[in-house]
Amino acid sequence: MINDLKNTKSYDYNTFGTCSRKIHIELDNNNMIKDVIFEGGCSGNSNGISKLVKGMKAEEVITKLEGTKCGFRATSCPDQLSIALRKILTERSNFYVSS
Repeated sequence: MINDLKNTKSYDYNTFGTCSRKIHIELDNNNMIKDVIFEGGCSGNSNGISKLVKGMKAEEVITKLEGTKCGFRATSCPDQLSIALRKILTERSNFYVSS
């Protein structure tokens, strides 16, 4: 987690197995995606994904993008986004449970 501004938290996720290197994600307290920025990779596809997922619940994005492959690779930028979101939600639920 990076910061907490007005009920929105920012996260950075280092990707694995894709052209993008990092994903910046902003979620509100209801797990609504406020922003997604891919660092590196195909800018057209990354920008398109970012626009499509803004305003969606993280859980819905995970369901839709999980397991997406890119060519011969075992993963993709959309799949990495779903992995990042799942990790964030898991960390949040552990935090909320333990507090």
